[in-house]
Amino acid sequence: MQKNIKTTTAKEQMLKKIRHALLQKREHPFPNFEETPLYQDEKTPIDVLFAQQFTAVAGKFVYCEDEIQLIENLLLLAEKEKLRKMYAWEPSIQQLLDKYEFPYFRTDKDFIQTEAGITTCEALIARSGSILVSNGNTAGRRLSIFPHTHIVVAHSAQLMMDIKDGLDLMRQRYGSNLPSMISFVTGPSRTADIEKTLVLGAHGPKEVYVFLLESFH
Repeated sequence: MQKNIKTTTAKEQMLKKIRHALLQKREHPFPNFEETPLYQDEKTPIDVLFAQQFTAVAGKFVYCEDEIQLIENLLLLAEKEKLRKMYAWEPSIQQLLDKYEFPYFRTDKDFIQTEAGITTCEALIARSGSILVSNGNTAGRRLSIFPHTHIVVAHSAQLMMDIKDGLDLMRQRYGSNLPSMISFVTGPSRTADIEKTLVLGAHGPKEVYVFLLESFH
């Protein structure tokens, strides 16, 4: 008499493995997960990494050894792009520009005609080439969003590797009174909603510059 041979299908084998795995389930299957680094150690210097990532998303990076070189580069940019209505509202930026008699607008008079906004930032995120901004300074929201050209004056101490590092820097500065608007700017504003064609400057600045200064305070 021939015995019945039960054939195990692939589906049944898979379910059997799942049941076995569930029976063997532990409370913490990956105990060291939180301590495991998300990224490998970065060997590229942090300023070089930021410049690479920032320019990769159509940002324009300008390194300045000192204040004089910063002013010279601002003048070159203004002449090249024919920028005449440049606005700066933060006292630290105004003091720097006044020191070298750089022409700019310090109020919001005729702001609708502005061509460039000069601001500081909270931090520069090297890993993604992003600029961490907030409304915690005098520039507020408008000066980094409305003008066609956004110029960020930053210093080397603001270079952070990751987003969490930038947020930690903000917590050190503001404590529990964090600004109501915190945003990451990664290159110029862009959209591809119109016939899937990439358009820069659709919802914000068409050009974003970072002037990185070694000794800015």
